[in-house]
Amino acid sequence: MLLHKKKRDTSTYLFSNKDLVRLYVPLIIEQMLAMLVGLADSIMVSSVGESAVSGVSLVDSCFQLIINLFAALATGGAVTVGQYLGQKNKEKAGEAATQLVWFSMLLSLGVMALMYAGKGLILNHVFGQIEADVYGHADTYMMIVNASIPFLALYNAGAAIFRSIGNSNISMRVSLIMNGINVVGNAILIYVCKCGTEGVAIPTLVSRLAAAVIMIILLIPKKSAQAKQDSTRIYIKKSLHYRANWHMLKSILLVGIPNGLENSMFQLGKILVLSLVSTFGTYAIAANAVGNVIAGFQLMAGMAASLAMVTVVSRCVGAGDYEQAKYYTIKVLVMAYMCIIVTVLFTFAVLPLVMKAYGLSYEAQSAAEKILMLHGIAASTIWPVAFTLPCTFRAAGDVKYSMIVSICTMWICRIVFSYVLGKYMGMGVFGVWVAMIMDQFVRGVLFIRRYLSGRWIGKKVI
Repeated sequence: MLLHKKKRDTSTYLFSNKDLVRLYVPLIIEQMLAMLVGLADSIMVSSVGESAVSGVSLVDSCFQLIINLFAALATGGAVTVGQYLGQKNKEKAGEAATQLVWFSMLLSLGVMALMYAGKGLILNHVFGQIEADVYGHADTYMMIVNASIPFLALYNAGAAIFRSIGNSNISMRVSLIMNGINVVGNAILIYVCKCGTEGVAIPTLVSRLAAAVIMIILLIPKKSAQAKQDSTRIYIKKSLHYRANWHMLKSILLVGIPNGLENSMFQLGKILVLSLVSTFGTYAIAANAVGNVIAGFQLMAGMAASLAMVTVVSRCVGAGDYEQAKYYTIKVLVMAYMCIIVTVLFTFAVLPLVMKAYGLSYEAQSAAEKILMLHGIAASTIWPVAFTLPCTFRAAGDVKYSMIVSICTMWICRIVFSYVLGKYMGMGVFGVWVAMIMDQFVRGVLFIRRYLSGRWIGKKVI
């Protein structure tokens, strides 16, 4: 059992129920906003033409790896900052935040240069033989959006820093501004100015630029006394001179590198599975695509809980109080379960309307409904212990175990059994999703076992 049976005095604990709600709710809104904006973008891009949709989606699939890279680095920074805050060492927390911002910027400039230098290789070889129209749209989109990589990295770093101090409201507001600029910009350039792929790419660049600038402004104190007076905030050093603190960078990368490898392998696995789904026919591709969109809504509360778990547990670990870490792990998991059940029931209720809006064929609709029923049940029972619980390990510095488990179960369960069930046993796209649930189940069992063993304790990164 994961539940704590003894009553305890929580009056001196780091986070009250109000603090947890104040942290968690903006994260849910931020996740919902990102999904709604992604849906709106896909609709607007479709008005440019089918070749534009294909070109943009191909480049976005490549960019997802970059997004995962900087999200993982930001997680490493959040854990390090959070653990210093748990020690009540605000000065070192600020230094760790400074190191995260500078390192993210320098790394992102290198990644951007590589993307520009390797653009031809990516378009000609990674994506295989694509039609000339699709190639043209992909080329245009990549040329513009590549320039947004440094701004994306800075935004992720800033958002992680604010979440680490428990102020997810700021990251939510900046996300609202960024996504608002993106949607409005797309609408103006596509529908009013009649731009093509540029109308999709330019707002992405401008919105990420705006988000990065806002984040940096918020992280730099206007006056030196301001940082000392505000005990709830940390700031980065207001200087253009950067000196690497290798000890702190090591702490950040101890979490960031394994998490980045895990995320990258996960994304690669999704691409491999998608290539299998495409062999089942058009109905399977459509059912899988719709399933992925709606499944994202079912899980948005769980993804928000994962971010909250890193913030809360890293503070407890920094304070050296693993009893609090255990207490809040259960509390955040319970919050995740309750919210996921609500969103799943909601998606079940509106599923007929959603299917009607998509206008799928009978075969595709039937497959999508079966997929989402299966996924909804798994999301309400298995997903939190498979994906939110390991965030406790990452926040505590126990990152290698979750990386090894996640990569192994993905290859053995998700990929191998996708072929076994989907292709060789004739279950089609439904078999692919069954394999995904098997992956989640095995992860969940192994992560619960790790949690109960206590082997994740005593591995903090600072």
